[in-house]
Amino acid sequence: MVNIDGMTEEMVASLAFSEDERASLAEARKKPIVFDEDCPETTPERALKFRRVNPAKDRMEKRA
Repeated sequence: MVNIDGMTEEMVASLAFSEDERASLAEARKKPIVFDEDCPETTPERALKFRRVNPAKDRMEKRA
């Protein structure tokens, strides 16, 4: 998200998608997702093996 409070109208307008970009996005939504050997579809079994790169911090430790 962008805080637009301190921006001019021109700056806010430049953040919007152009008509060409909107058309490209609409076409991309219609296409199916294609998986390959570099990025295979994740199965529920594989998803369970994922670990966070940055583990959640225990907030109780900070208070002690």
